[in-house]
Amino acid sequence: MRLVNYIAPASGGLRTALRELGAGYLAAGHEPVLVMPGPRLERRQTEQGLVVTVPGPRVPGTGGYRAIVARRPLRRLLDDLEPDRLEVSDRTTLRWTGAWARRCGVRSMMVSHDSLAALVGMFRPPGLPVRGLVDRLNRNTAASFDVVVCTTGWAGQEFRRLGVPNLVQVPLGVDLAGFHPARADENLRSRLAPRGWWLLVHCSRLSPEKRPERAVGALAELRRREVPAVLVIAGDGPRRRALQAQAAGLSVRFLGHVAHRGALARLLATADVVIAPGPAETFGLSALEALASGTPVVVSDRSALPEVVGPAGLAAADHDAACADAIERLLRRDVAERRRLAREQAERFDWPTAVDGFLRAHGLTRDRAAGTLSRTRH
Repeated sequence: MRLVNYIAPASGGLRTALRELGAGYLAAGHEPVLVMPGPRLERRQTEQGLVVTVPGPRVPGTGGYRAIVARRPLRRLLDDLEPDRLEVSDRTTLRWTGAWARRCGVRSMMVSHDSLAALVGMFRPPGLPVRGLVDRLNRNTAASFDVVVCTTGWAGQEFRRLGVPNLVQVPLGVDLAGFHPARADENLRSRLAPRGWWLLVHCSRLSPEKRPERAVGALAELRRREVPAVLVIAGDGPRRRALQAQAAGLSVRFLGHVAHRGALARLLATADVVIAPGPAETFGLSALEALASGTPVVVSDRSALPEVVGPAGLAAADHDAACADAIERLLRRDVAERRRLAREQAERFDWPTAVDGFLRAHGLTRDRAAGTLSRTRH
């Protein structure tokens, strides 16, 4: 059974990872069940196995994220479904399920999709020390679960420095067929950018931790330098109105949430550079999708993304001028060379390898069909 929190209808990378891992578990002969928050109780069979939606309130100020906070109904569901593996993607209101799994003899895994230290550092009041709090929470998490999975070395640092013995690193993957340089669309380009102008794209949820204002600020700096460039922002979230005010008078176009993955693939393959400036990114699936599309990426030097993009992108300090500098440096590269480097870097990450890594962390394999992520009573 997989448990997840803080997911919204327009969620991007987390929803993609859940879908791809679930589909991989199912194809490997297991019976995955995903439990996620929503407005009402629902059960439906999907390409990633059974998906159960349980009531969870909206989290204020997040633009639609929901969380499972009621323990008793979830405990009843866990008892009813009798999972023999538990995979949890939330270190807040779902951490107690590790203790439930231990009492019931169920092997458990916490997937750390974010850096607690980075997130707390972004939102803490000035002068408030956070390292002790973060260390205490991470120690408790590691002690509550049989294994902790991080997707990058950067994300695992906050556990490694505590000497956590049950830490495993498993990179995620990317859809290398769906996102491909061949999907570049000159008709789309002509609609989005004047002839001879560079096309920049920022694709993420428009929330504070993604730092979307950095992309707009970098464009403003480029236009001040008389660089002919436009910015297309694909995504929605609580920062959209503020970003539109910031972008007034600039060549910025807001597409909102792009739900159709084919349309997103065409946009990423058509762009000249993608900007992913979030300082707390622990893997960055949208950045990897850009690389698979043949498009280089500018990332924050404070995040895990330099580790992911490698030579196919550039890391920039967390200010507008540095981001603009990195964009200009990428644009000066030979087009064919930068697209080749991007695609080759993305090809290091594929979903079958990621699924195998997660199954090994669960103590399962593709061949061991008797081991299931959940057994449902009929």
